Amino acid sequence: MAYQRYYGYQYETSPRKIEPEYTPYKKQDLYKNKKSAAKRKVNKKVATKSKLKPRAKLVLYIAIGFMILLGISYRNSQIAESFNEKESLREQLSSIQKENEQLKVNIESSLNLNNVEQMAKEKLGMQKLNNNQKIYVNLPKKDYIEPAVEEVKLEDNLNFWQKLWKGLTESIK
Repeated sequence: MAYQRYYGYQYETSPRKIEPEYTPYKKQDLYKNKKSAAKRKVNKKVATKSKLKPRAKLVLYIAIGFMILLGISYRNSQIAESFNEKESLREQLSSIQKENEQLKVNIESSLNLNNVEQMAKEKLGMQKLNNNQKIYVNLPKKDYIEPAVEEVKLEDNLNFWQKLWKGLTESIK
């Protein structure tokens, strides 16, 4: 019979008996005996404690889960806020770059010589030179560069022995 229970094989013709997973509770008259009444009170206290304990664990687990979800949602809101701040800074950068390019174009257009001359006449009251204001200076055409006193000799055509002999004779002098 034990072999049938573990391996599920059946060699007989009768069907297998199904055993219940729990033992059914039998009602007994507990009021007849005072000792059994005291036991019942103790069992109720134990039962209420054991019932409260899983409930407290469940509440604790729910609270922990809620705190974890709250932390995750807070972090996601921080990430979204940082992303929005980054995007706004990027938009500001692009607008500043456009403004910078426009200012460069304005500067280049204002550096035109005709514009400079016109601004000098209008704002500063400047005028072009007259012939009376021009003074010509005559400089003498004297050359201020002095010629070299020493002569430079090129000795590229000398072979090794000639250079050696010349070096020895100059060192003796």
